[in-house]
Amino acid sequence: MPDPTIYSEHATTYATFSERNAPNAHYDRPAILRLAGDVSGKRVLELGCAAGVLTEQLVARGADVLALDREPRMVEIARQRLGDRARVETADLEQPLALVPTGGIDLVVASLVLHYVEDWTPLFAELSRCLAPGGAFVFSIHHPVTGWMLSDQSDYHRVELVSETWDWDGSRVTAQMYRRPFSAIFAELSRAGFTVEVVDEPRPEPGPDVHPRMFEVLNTKPVFLYVRAVLAS
Repeated sequence: MPDPTIYSEHATTYATFSERNAPNAHYDRPAILRLAGDVSGKRVLELGCAAGVLTEQLVARGADVLALDREPRMVEIARQRLGDRARVETADLEQPLALVPTGGIDLVVASLVLHYVEDWTPLFAELSRCLAPGGAFVFSIHHPVTGWMLSDQSDYHRVELVSETWDWDGSRVTAQMYRRPFSAIFAELSRAGFTVEVVDEPRPEPGPDVHPRMFEVLNTKPVFLYVRAVLAS
């Protein structure tokens, strides 16, 4: 996994920023919740919960959530936000998900976290184990076209580490993530026994706190890619 220090060194900044930042608040989380559908009474596993904003929204919709994040500081912030309304634990997605019982989950949600994992094969196999038959997997990643533009563009077909610099309320941070071709995304899902139901490239929700320039970017350019897949019964 790439160096995750931006989420430890800037944990408090990110927690505040991501709650109201337009790509998160008006684009990513609404799209994830839309694909998740009715979660009332469902056992939900959230991968990469960060500060717990999406976790809180899932809980408010009636989900029983087990939320995981690799960064202990993020887990601490999420626990402060959620109290006893959800279980939040530290876990490395590149290791077996020992906290999760076999067949004990109805829905897996992964919002903007899978692009930090180089090899999806072991993780997707673990998700297949954790999900009950017919369970769903909903995730968002940085769009493959965007990742391609960040690369040296010498080989579209490889999985490779790319970097992007972001502004979090005046803090300049450089993130590293893995970009991969479309074919690699869907091959991994098929190999793990998933059937793809939805592939989405949504438009943002308008709002008074969304800057017009940001709204234009989200509305006209490839930013994130969304997938809903279901495990065979």
